[in-house]
Amino acid sequence: MSIKANLALAFAKRIQKQVYSWADKPYITQDKVFNYLIRNGKNTIFGKEHQFKSIKTYEDFKKQVPINDYEGLKPYIQKIIDGKSDVLWKGKPKYFAKTSGTTSGAKYIPITKASMPTHIKAARNALLFYIVNSKKADFVDGKMIFLQGSPILGVTAGIKTGRLSGIVAHFVPSYLQKNRLPSWETNCIDDWETKVEHIIDETEHQDMTVISGIPSWVQMYFEKLHEKTGKTISELFPNFNFFIYGGVNFEPYKSKFESLIGKKIDYVELYPASEGFIAYQDSLTQKGMLLLLDGGIFYEFIPAKEFYDENPTRISLRDVKKDVNYVIILNTNAGLWGYNIGDTVEFTSLKPHRIKVTGRIKHFISAFGEHVIAKEVEQALQEALIGTSYTISEFTVAPQVNPKDGLPYHEWFIEFDNVPDDLDGFTQKVENAMLSQNSYYKDLIDGKVLRSLVITKVKKGGFHEYMKSIGKFGGQNKIPQLSDNRKIAEILENYKMQ
Repeated sequence: MSIKANLALAFAKRIQKQVYSWADKPYITQDKVFNYLIRNGKNTIFGKEHQFKSIKTYEDFKKQVPINDYEGLKPYIQKIIDGKSDVLWKGKPKYFAKTSGTTSGAKYIPITKASMPTHIKAARNALLFYIVNSKKADFVDGKMIFLQGSPILGVTAGIKTGRLSGIVAHFVPSYLQKNRLPSWETNCIDDWETKVEHIIDETEHQDMTVISGIPSWVQMYFEKLHEKTGKTISELFPNFNFFIYGGVNFEPYKSKFESLIGKKIDYVELYPASEGFIAYQDSLTQKGMLLLLDGGIFYEFIPAKEFYDENPTRISLRDVKKDVNYVIILNTNAGLWGYNIGDTVEFTSLKPHRIKVTGRIKHFISAFGEHVIAKEVEQALQEALIGTSYTISEFTVAPQVNPKDGLPYHEWFIEFDNVPDDLDGFTQKVENAMLSQNSYYKDLIDGKVLRSLVITKVKKGGFHEYMKSIGKFGGQNKIPQLSDNRKIAEILENYKMQ
């Protein structure tokens, strides 16, 4: 092991000890964050309007601060754009992370001087935990690639603006700069296909040891490398031993990844968002990601089944339970208050607090009251693939409420890499897994309100063509894996296998 690797291992052990010191005192840690947020937010426009000076407890806070989404905070964001200071957090944001919204158009998520360091520190710590857990640090001597958005930033009302991954690119530590790929020039290319070709040219002959990105787009990079060289990823990069990802459930992609890579590797999951870095994987053996309790975010949770009720239960970390599907609510040192980012999570452990992302609160199918969620469709597909050689590139599910004949059904659009010889048998495995998970769905099938699900095969590259058609090809864009309407399905009809 090199000197650099030995130093990394020693540093990683020190950081792990520091992290668990607050993780072992979760409620004290969150109380400190809560008091810090209220203290720093009380003199802002939002804090004055919501009487932060009278807030002494979490119960006070719930009475004063409603649950917000971007639309709820948009008037305050507009005040910042209009040039006002001390609106949501003291001073002005250091950056706006620009994201695309379905109802709000472009969203401008504030990142402050106080919140920015957590994004960097958390990503670093995820790597350090991998070093401690695997006892492998030699990767620090190789090349690392992070597939991300362009680091070219615009300006909105004097505030630098860009995709979160592009903003973070400006903060890569100096000790990683020499190891980092692709080049700055390549990272600045907007067209995704052109960018990937340049990335391949720059990495093909390098000693790549760490690769990170959203699975669907890293998969495209791997496929193009294989097409060009005829080699597996492990043949090209023999020292590549772990993949870092976030944003989606990796399990449906895992078998395809391993066939492209040519060997089993380790996987490290992150939960970064423009609104804050929420969790990262701290163990290679335990399920879930460690919830970051000391990173300037005070968390709240609402049981997903109650979310659309008039008065849903709203709790802090003290009252969460394992295996309950919660909508996660953030209060942050970027000035987001009672903020619903739209994700649902479950706790896999309470000592320490680890979570897994189960989907999006708006991404579900309940056309008939079945309330099927992303976790269930991902699990069903995963179970159907067990013991087979079949792999998939992408999928999404939508209801078919008005079929030309017969009962309504759920339609699964799947892009297979190798289509099952017995598609009916494969479909039945998926159906059985759904019936065992969701009693409402089973009741509708048994009651002949719905008929069994239907799999529609999408042609090779069809999902990429779909993403191009809606202007969201590449980078950090993700395909919703289920929806309660047929907006996506209607476009995918154009990319079916004949």
